[in-house]
This record gives sequence, C-alpha cells and structure tokens, in this order.
Amino acid sequence: MSAFAIVYFRFKLATPLFWLIFITLLVPLEVRILPSYQIVSDLKLTNSYTGLILPLVASATATFFFRQFYKSIPDELLESAKLDGANSWKFFIDFLIPLSKTMIAAMFIFMFVYGYSQYLWPLIMTTSEQYWTVVMGMKIIFMEGYEGGNLPRIAERFAYIILSIIPPVVVIIFLQRWFIKGLIQTEK
Repeated sequence: MSAFAIVYFRFKLATPLFWLIFITLLVPLEVRILPSYQIVSDLKLTNSYTGLILPLVASATATFFFRQFYKSIPDELLESAKLDGANSWKFFIDFLIPLSKTMIAAMFIFMFVYGYSQYLWPLIMTTSEQYWTVVMGMKIIFMEGYEGGNLPRIAERFAYIILSIIPPVVVIIFLQRWFIKGLIQTEK
C-alpha cells in the first residue's frame, strides 16, 4: 500500500519518502535490529507470532519492488478508471491488485523464505520454546550431539533438514500457478 501511495498520490514529499524507505535497505540488519526490537517490545509483541512476522510485512524491499511495478503501469489506465468513476481505492482493488498477482506471489515467496530462514530476529524476540523457528531448532539439534562427548546421530539430523525444506517447497509449488498465469496475462 505504501508503494501505491508513493506512485499514485501526487504529493510533494513522495520521492524523498521513497528514498528514505529505500535507504533503509542499505542499512545492515545488525544495525536495525535493536530499534526494531524496541518498537516490537513497546508494542508488547515479544514472544508472539505477530512480533516475528510484523517486521517482514512492513518491508522496504516489497515497497521498492511494488513501486517499480506500479510505475510500469501506464497512466492512461488510471485516467480511464477515473473517467469511469473509480476513486483511488476502487482503482487499487479492481485494477492494481489483479495486475499485481504475480508480484504479490513473488514477494510472498521471497519474504516467506527470508523469514523462514532467519535466526537472529527469532533468537532476540523469543524466550519461549513455543515460538522457536525451524532454524533455531536445527541449531539445538546439531549442537546437542557434540556436548558431553556423545556421538552425533547423523541420520536424525539429516531427516530434520529434509523435513525443514518441505514448507518453502510447498509455498513455491502452490504459488507457481500465479506466476504462470501472470506471465500468460502480461503477454496478451
């Protein structure tokens, strides 16, 4: 939605606002993590799925890609929608969302895989085992065999790795039809 506002609402600070959002992509995660934690902590979202997911939903990466996509859509489409009586919200829902299905699928896959493979953010955000992620579980399983002189159980660890690959693969297979449909529609 922020990309929609930056592209289609002609206001004076749209370009500086976009660059401010874009510059946050250049700041390393390690620098952003403490302020992000402070915000999530102030909102009382630590030890919750919302606290783990919310920073991914408010993504500067998605804003950048959607802005570029919306800029590629001809202005004539907006003008014709306005002539037909559509307001900004109706234009967004009826025109841009259907055109953006491929981009939505791509961003969902990108953010899902990125969030699924994170270690540092869940480590800081959670203290309860209930909210541990797959990557945190992998670290625990791989480290427990090396403590106390125990021999590592390699077969169980590799089975865990294979099982951990299943959710991203399922998401990609499920959203692949959106890609194909989007590619076919853009060629027409």
